Amino acid sequence: MTIHSHASSLREQYLEYGFLADLCREMWRRGEAVDVLHSHTDRSGYDVLLEAKGLQRHVQLKSSYDGAKTSRQKINVELAARPSGCVVWIRFDPATLETVDYLWFGSEPGQSLPPLGKKIGKHTKGNSEGTKAEREGIRVIGIGRFEKVGTIAELAVRLFGQQ
Repeated sequence: MTIHSHASSLREQYLEYGFLADLCREMWRRGEAVDVLHSHTDRSGYDVLLEAKGLQRHVQLKSSYDGAKTSRQKINVELAARPSGCVVWIRFDPATLETVDYLWFGSEPGQSLPPLGKKIGKHTKGNSEGTKAEREGIRVIGIGRFEKVGTIAELAVRLFGQQ
């Protein structure tokens, strides 16, 4: 078992800290401050609420290491009910946790999340008969629906528009 599977929650937290630090530094360079509010649960569909330039972004964070075979993400449908909801998929170097690039699923600032589609997610573990129940509140989004974003500066534009 690798540290990535053994301590995945801790890794996710560290990646979130790094993402927020990078974004806040980028916005600082632009002369903008960012307010960061955390959700303690993901039942509302987002991990962090970011506010800058008078805009709010409800952001669901996802991650995978560079080279992983991950080709889809499970998205909470509640995210679509949030103003300017979006998904930021952080791809990172497994040895250093440094960001390699980002994948983006969202719309322009102030616009609703694109349609999530109809593919319903399933529980990862089966019941006593091995059946994996559907999760009505989860949709599966393939990697092809995400846009590759190379830098935090480009991601800041997706989140909050041009300077």
